[in-house]
Amino acid sequence: MAKGSGDGSVGRGGFLKGVAVAGTAAMAAPVAAAAQAPAAPAARPPSVPASPSPVGERGAPSDDGYTQSTCVSDHMVDVMKSLGIEYVAAMPGSSFRGLHESIINYGMPNAPSMELITCTHEEASVAMSHGYSKIEGKPMACMMHTAVGLQHGSMAIYNAWADRAAIFMITCNQTDLAKRRFTVPWEHTAVDGAAIVRDFIKWDDAPGSPQHFTESAVRAYQYAMTPPYGPVLLTLDTDLQEDDLPAASKPKIPRLRLNAPPQGESAAVAQAAQMLVAADRPVIFADRVARTPAGIAHLVELAEVLQAPVIDATGRMNFPWRHPLNQTVMQRPLVAQADLVLGMEMSDFWQSVNRFVTNRNFETTSQLKPGCKTITISSISLYMKSNFQDFERYVDVDLPIAADAEATLPSLIEAVKRLITPDRQRFFDARGKALAAQHQSSLALSRVNAAIGWDDSPITTARMCAELYAQIKNDDWSLLSGTDFQSRWPQQLWTADKHYQYIGDAGAFGVGYCAPASLGGALANKKHGRLSVCIQPDGDLMVANGVLWTAAHHKIPILYLMHNNRAYHQEIMAVQYVANKRQRGIDRTKIGTTIIEPNINYAKLASAMGVYSEGPIMDPKDLGPAIARALAVVKRGEPALVDVIAQGR
Repeated sequence: MAKGSGDGSVGRGGFLKGVAVAGTAAMAAPVAAAAQAPAAPAARPPSVPASPSPVGERGAPSDDGYTQSTCVSDHMVDVMKSLGIEYVAAMPGSSFRGLHESIINYGMPNAPSMELITCTHEEASVAMSHGYSKIEGKPMACMMHTAVGLQHGSMAIYNAWADRAAIFMITCNQTDLAKRRFTVPWEHTAVDGAAIVRDFIKWDDAPGSPQHFTESAVRAYQYAMTPPYGPVLLTLDTDLQEDDLPAASKPKIPRLRLNAPPQGESAAVAQAAQMLVAADRPVIFADRVARTPAGIAHLVELAEVLQAPVIDATGRMNFPWRHPLNQTVMQRPLVAQADLVLGMEMSDFWQSVNRFVTNRNFETTSQLKPGCKTITISSISLYMKSNFQDFERYVDVDLPIAADAEATLPSLIEAVKRLITPDRQRFFDARGKALAAQHQSSLALSRVNAAIGWDDSPITTARMCAELYAQIKNDDWSLLSGTDFQSRWPQQLWTADKHYQYIGDAGAFGVGYCAPASLGGALANKKHGRLSVCIQPDGDLMVANGVLWTAAHHKIPILYLMHNNRAYHQEIMAVQYVANKRQRGIDRTKIGTTIIEPNINYAKLASAMGVYSEGPIMDPKDLGPAIARALAVVKRGEPALVDVIAQGR
């Protein structure tokens, strides 16, 4: 067995003791077949031709002989800048050529700068905006054609909707039929541009004038940032962007004032406090509580005041992973013993307190014992739609509070504090000590379980996560991918307590989210100097692998650690379940669910896109050194990818 004493990998013995130190030879020569030595990047070619054609020269007439000194799209850029929008992601489209030109020639050169991020697919544009918003706490913009572009982006929009993420979207088309000069503008135009996504966006409008755009843009941003957060959409006419707008006609841009998030009604909060203080075995569930860094601090304070266990549903970084009251791995026994369960911003509170009984009637049974009380605090009830069923099953709750959980926590904490007597405090303290001991016991068990198959090939997901953490634990890191498909090993083994260290998953589990959303998060992290990492599913990358080119082109530093299990593993398990039920065996269930014959070499794919890469890594002792070399590239300000042949979960 590898000891990890000099090869950069984590030795099994050291890992079991909680010690994960990178080896001194981590920068040794590459061992993988496709490894590339980190080298200084070649000089980038200029972004425009050295000798522009006459049509492209400043002051030269356009092809129709008409020139402009003012335009509406410049004003549109000013409005977006007033909202604090720094980036606009887009795959180029002629319907927003006016706004595109204004961003690159007016928005980018003039402070505050607005940068155009070039994408190779609209789904990537939206997903980048999604990931960015969860790190930066504000929207990034993206642009699409109204018809075909919006159809491409719709899956990513639905992810953002289900994940309650704020995105500022623009689609464009040629409204006036007399100006649609050839086939394409007709096929890329819709009378109601937002119709195909209206069921899963928060608000939309189709501005008909500069004044209309000005007010609607500010309103859209405000609505996107009012809990529950969500994507908003403005549909713009192509010609409106290109119209003249003399200075005397420019609308005044109204000040952006965000709405105060809704807090729980005082009587309901007081009742919740009474129930929490009276409970002997309360359990707190949190999914998307922490909208801001303050959310983590508030939740920690409530848990510590009550000395109550917290179950993190991992929709966001809600609660420190190594806090003694973090009892996520003990969810089932704690819920079974609870006399009160508080759910906050839960996407699926029903599943948290119920479970399926395996039979043909799809019967369910509650995990809660008779008499257990339930409370929910969630903003989701304040804005809900019916067509897409992301709101999950209905739960018969004793005290539902329709309010933003983070905004409600301070008043709930104060109400709880006022009710605690000395006797109750002693009881809480004893409960906290028992939970702290349980946390340490669970951590030790997780380390033992993670060491099973430590030297196996394909590499276990536990070792893959442990090797990554060994290299980044002393950095200001940010994990930008979900962890469900790695059995949540980071939550079990890593130490994290900052809001940007984990941002959750896609919301609707739409494939194609992870690679571009992680890149959007890395774009937000870049100016803060954080180390961005992503444990990247293989099937997900194949949906949007062009994002690797975007990462290289814009020099966005991120490490993609490929979880290459050569399959759609969730679907393998699903088909195997059905095959077993029908007593047909599972020997053929790889058909339609695996990504083999040929196997994909993601290192070569990344290299072709201009991204430093290594792999495929099959021997676990080679993984640590490969990660170390890739991280050296990322810390230099560039993207990198390490292809890891890993087990399914």
